[in-house]
Amino acid sequence: MIRNDLRNIAIVAHVDHGKTTLVDEMLKQSGTFRTNEVVEDRVMDSNDLERERGITILAKNTSIVYKDIKINVVDTPGHADFGGEVERILKMVNGVLLLVDAFEGTMPQTRFVLQKALELGHKVIIVVNKVDRPGARPLEVVDEVLELLISLDATDEQLDSPVVFCSGRNGTASLTPDMQEDNLIPLFDTIINHIPAPEVDEKGKAQMLVSSIDYNEYVGRIATGRIERGVFNKNMNVTVCHHHELHDPYNSKIVNLFTIDGLKRVPVDSATAGDIVCVSGIENVTIGDTLCDPSAPEALPFVKISEPTLEMTFLVNDSPFAGTEGKFCTSRHLRARLYKELLKDVSLRVEDTDTTEAFKVMGRGEMHLSILIETMRREGYEFQVSAPKVLFKEENGVKMEPMEEVSCDVPQEYMGSVIEKLGARKGEMIDMTPRGDRMHIVFHIPTRGLFGYRNEFLTDTRGEGIINSIFFGYTPYKGEIAKRTTGSLVAYETGKTTSYGIYNVQDRGTMFVVASQEVYEGQIVGESAKTDDIVVNVCKKKHMTAVRSSGADEALRLVTPKIHSLEEAIEFINDDELIEVTPKSIRLRKAILNNVNRAKANAKK
Repeated sequence: MIRNDLRNIAIVAHVDHGKTTLVDEMLKQSGTFRTNEVVEDRVMDSNDLERERGITILAKNTSIVYKDIKINVVDTPGHADFGGEVERILKMVNGVLLLVDAFEGTMPQTRFVLQKALELGHKVIIVVNKVDRPGARPLEVVDEVLELLISLDATDEQLDSPVVFCSGRNGTASLTPDMQEDNLIPLFDTIINHIPAPEVDEKGKAQMLVSSIDYNEYVGRIATGRIERGVFNKNMNVTVCHHHELHDPYNSKIVNLFTIDGLKRVPVDSATAGDIVCVSGIENVTIGDTLCDPSAPEALPFVKISEPTLEMTFLVNDSPFAGTEGKFCTSRHLRARLYKELLKDVSLRVEDTDTTEAFKVMGRGEMHLSILIETMRREGYEFQVSAPKVLFKEENGVKMEPMEEVSCDVPQEYMGSVIEKLGARKGEMIDMTPRGDRMHIVFHIPTRGLFGYRNEFLTDTRGEGIINSIFFGYTPYKGEIAKRTTGSLVAYETGKTTSYGIYNVQDRGTMFVVASQEVYEGQIVGESAKTDDIVVNVCKKKHMTAVRSSGADEALRLVTPKIHSLEEAIEFINDDELIEVTPKSIRLRKAILNNVNRAKANAKK
């Protein structure tokens, strides 16, 4: 049976190409909101971090109704670090809208998401967005997409994909780049006509693959997926099984059943094959599980998620300030929170270590892990993290390391500096294409070669450069890469910083602390201009003399300190350093706080 009343699509694109903005307009123009309803911009980015950073982190489900046809839409992340979200979500849909910026064209993540969609045999609609942007080159971008389709071995049908030209910001679309309609009707029509209606078996035994997991304090785990066959009912008994036999099949019961209506979950009594639904009441259900009729427990195959490439150690905070700023500080709290994250993030791995105070956390990239750290920090957790390390592997006795494909879009006058810096980090230039007064450069570079480079890149390009990376694969080890060439300024004692103390130290490098700030012995208070670490006393007070009191000196002029964001801190620290993360502070510190003990440990190396 064919469900002509239904379409299931995903919107995929490179980061910042306008997916979420376009979905906003689709919701508004389909009548999802009341005419007098106040709607925020980027309504799909419900997470605070998503709003602040302007990126989508978690895939979201929504639906619109056009010509009495329900269109389930999934907005997916564009950043490579959240590729695990994209991979599993594509299992729920029958086609994709491939969104491409009319100026930037195809980017690394465009290739990644398109490849995943083609592998699943999905129909593709090419949407060239931001056609109103200055410097837009829509026709050239269409050619780039077609070249990409050819290079990914697309079928003749996929090569013949329709093209829609849009401006997500203005809410307009057309089938030609020259003139825009007043609305998105050309896009809606193309979806209805090109994306196939799901072909379903309503009479078969019930079966559904779980593609994502949400968690609610009141109802527990909520599993989302598309019903593959049969009918699901509220209070229905099901068997839960897994394709890769990660657990034995077990019986459970669906307590609540929901469908997606706009941005809301609407309770229903039943749903049929082809519908995207949410179910609650099934304990321990996880991504990749299949919910089946107990009389036919058949597990559906689940897309293989790409392995993590990066590892960080999460530790219980043991600094002198431990427990003063956070709500959850113990190893029990930390372990429970990390394993809870595994329920909804399939790209993450967590392992216990020899000690109960530390856990290994593996992810797809620096941003992937930094988002987790920032989320936990905002929830009231207090802990420490180590410097990131890449995950090497061995093939046929050869040491292999993860590589990234890096795309840089830079003004031509800064091109030389970028090429020089990436070359020094074992980067190999693959392509260089002029785009107006800018240059588009592509490199293959070891993942570890990018540690600490992004901020350097922004400095070298005066903030005008754009850099993106995506996992490329494993290649033989490229040899040593020079790390940070500067040392750290380390606090001599625990106490409160003074203007006098900072003033006497600031000519030795860049300071990270302000006057009257509490610091402890072993805390990193600045970056040394030299290669070695220097122990400094930023708490030093000016003593009273026979001539004047200690506070009667002339006003001391202090240089403005550098305050690190979380990502900057991760990029800055060396292997013998940690980041102390609390809801109120981000502090850099040495792993061994005592200055004497640290000097002894360094002497033994």
